Formats: sequence, structure tokens, C-alpha cells
Amino acid sequence: MADLRTTPHDSGAIAPVRSLRVEVVHGPDVGRTAWSEEDRLAVGSAKDNDLVLHDPTVSRYHLELVRDREGIRLVDPGSTNGTRFAGVRVERAVVPAGTEIEIGATRLRIGEGTEVEVEIHEETRLGDLVGASEPMRRVMAWIKRAAKSDVPVLVTGESGTGKELVARGIHERSARAAEPFVTVDCGALAPSLVASELFGHERGAFTGAERARAGALERANGGTLFLDEIGELPLELQPNLLGALERQRFRRVGGSDEIAVDVRIVSATNRDLRNEINAGAFRLDLFYRVAVLKMTLPALRERPQDIPQLVRHFLQELDAETSAAHLFDDATLQALAALAWPGNVRELRNMVMASVALEELPPLEEGRGAPSQPPGVEPFADLTGQPFKRARQAALGRFERVYLKALLERTGDNVSAAARDAGLDRSYFFSLLKKHGLR
Repeated sequence: MADLRTTPHDSGAIAPVRSLRVEVVHGPDVGRTAWSEEDRLAVGSAKDNDLVLHDPTVSRYHLELVRDREGIRLVDPGSTNGTRFAGVRVERAVVPAGTEIEIGATRLRIGEGTEVEVEIHEETRLGDLVGASEPMRRVMAWIKRAAKSDVPVLVTGESGTGKELVARGIHERSARAAEPFVTVDCGALAPSLVASELFGHERGAFTGAERARAGALERANGGTLFLDEIGELPLELQPNLLGALERQRFRRVGGSDEIAVDVRIVSATNRDLRNEINAGAFRLDLFYRVAVLKMTLPALRERPQDIPQLVRHFLQELDAETSAAHLFDDATLQALAALAWPGNVRELRNMVMASVALEELPPLEEGRGAPSQPPGVEPFADLTGQPFKRARQAALGRFERVYLKALLERTGDNVSAAARDAGLDRSYFFSLLKKHGLR
């Protein structure tokens, strides 16, 4: 599969990275070796892995290796037979070069690759994307390259990292820029409404369908269809979408006539679709169709040096650069850069908006990575000096964030299941997620 790796360097700006190397030292493929072309390498039996293995005990997507500041990060996306390091099964670990691990009946040795050059954007912003860090400038350069083609794109990353901005950036720099950009949020729709939203419906197709309606595929004709949170797409609808994308033709719900369209698909998800494929919750053939080009966006905690520029950008958007600049002095910006930001850039933007509205910095909640209370200290002791209403609002915000994060983790980021477990209406539950930067 294409992945737009970096040659040639048509923007004139490059950065060196150390690639990865994996050698099979035991198993059916012993002696095989694979090198990454950047700082990420995937292993499994599916054909789009960097190292494709024929070991029947290896899952389709069994292992991903990513180089980061701490070393080589190992991620097992829910394989059947697991990944073992020093005899212990692990899902995530940071290991040094030279480490040997076992996946299924195969043993691998992880090593250093060569130094390779990757393309980075020459400037520190591209459209609404902002960042001087190397990871973000690599994303910006990738967007420019992806825009030159017309193949499907899958953008992955944690909630709040800017996946829709990437999708819009690709569309606005493509030959389809003058045509529609239509968004379908697969995670915000009731399962019964997804087919109608994608394909449209004829009058009388179901109760309440009082008139015919064009679906998103039809409305995006000539342009780009952005399928946000495609990992939430019900399994029973995935063959319908696959067929429509392969044929570029479909029928409205309740209709008999086929409608031809010319649409580019850009999809996004905060789920690990490789995990969903291994679990049988996402079709491999649909993954191949929507993930011809792939990009994983960095979390904000992986690029903290971008926070000062992002804060200035948000203040400019709010026309508050002068009036609120005193709230974000150097010491405050350093403190913000040290937080975890689970809601990523969206959460940072919400915090800046709240600061401008209140004319003061809101409490740095534990959910953002602030230190937990020392032993013996009441959990809300830091709020007792505030007016009651403000303190209660801050305490409620902390509770909601902790509760929602735990619920999403327990349900594997399945919004529908999480809403059911919480006993809340799905739309209200989704509004809470957005309020706390978790969607």
C-alpha cells in the first residue's frame, strides 16, 4: 500500500531520522529482515505490513514498532497469541535496540536501521494546523503530498489531535478544492441512521421519511467525503460502504435506481483499526479500501514545544491577543507544556477560551496531568478558597472528566456502549465528551 514516504524532497526542507530494522531469528520465516523507511515499522501476516510473516500463529496486525524520545516503543494491537518480552506478555513497552521478542511462534530481534531523510514543511503552519515541531512539520509536508493524489486516506490519532483539519487541508490543496467537502460523523449518529446519512433515502423508506433526501455520498459528488470516526461504523453496514466505494455507485435506502458518484474518501478514527480487525469488528477489505494512504497524528504531549505557538494562535482567533496575553506568561506556558493533555489540542483550545472568558486561568485539573493531591490532603482542598459556584463547577468538571475517561477506556472507546453503561442519552453523552475535549 502507498504511504507517501519521503522521496523526492520537493519542498526543499528535510530532517534526519533513525529508521528501524527487524530480523526473524526463529520461526517459519527465519532469516528474513525488514527495514523501515522512517521511524515506524509494522509486523504481521497482512500484506500491508513492513514485515509480512507466514507464521499461522501471527495475527494480521501483530506488532508495531515506533521510535520516540524514550527509545523503541512496542505496541501490540490486540493480537491473538500475544507479544512476549523476557517471557512476559506485553501490550506496550519501550525497549532498547538489540532486544529479542516473541510473537506467536516467531522470535524477532529489533535493531537500529540507517539514518534516513524525511521531508518537513518549511513553515510553522499550514492552513489551520500550527506547530514548529518536527512531528507537525512532517504532517504538513505529508498533507501537501497527499493532496496531489486522489486515493483514499486514513488519518488516525487520539481525540483532539486535529484529524478533521488534516482532512480539510488535503481537500483544500487538491484538484477537488472547488467542490464540496462533506462530513459524516459516524460516532455521533444512531446506528439506525448511518445508512440514511451515507446513502440517502427515498420517501416512505422508513417511518418518518416524509420526503426523499440525498445522502452524504451524493452531496459530496465531485469533492471529498470525510468519514469521521469510521471505527464506529456498524459492522453490518461496512459491506454496503465497501461496495459503494468500489463501484462508485449505490442505491438510496428504499430506492431501486443506482446513483453514480465521483468522490474522494478521507477517513479518520481515534481507534486502532488493526485491533478492530484482529477482533473481527472491522473488515480487512474495507480497511484496505479506505487506508491506501495512512497518517498517524502526534499527541500534544509528544510535541509540547508547540504549545506557546498554539496559545498565541487561539488568542488571535478569539481577538484577545492583547487583552489576555498577561495570562500566559513564560512560567505559565512552561507549566502548560508539562501537562499530559489527554484531550490534546482541542482541550488546550477550550482552556484558552475559558481563560479569556473568566479573565483568569482556570484550575489545572488532574485530568490534564497536574500532580495528584499529596496523601492526607482532601481532593478538592485547592478549591476551597474560591467562590462556591466556581468551586462546584470546577469539582464537577474534574469528576466528569475522570468518569468519562474511565468509561471510554472500559468500553474500548465505544461511544454507544459507554452511553448505555452510563445510563445517559447518546446525544447528551456525546456533548459531555465534546465539552471535555474527548471528542
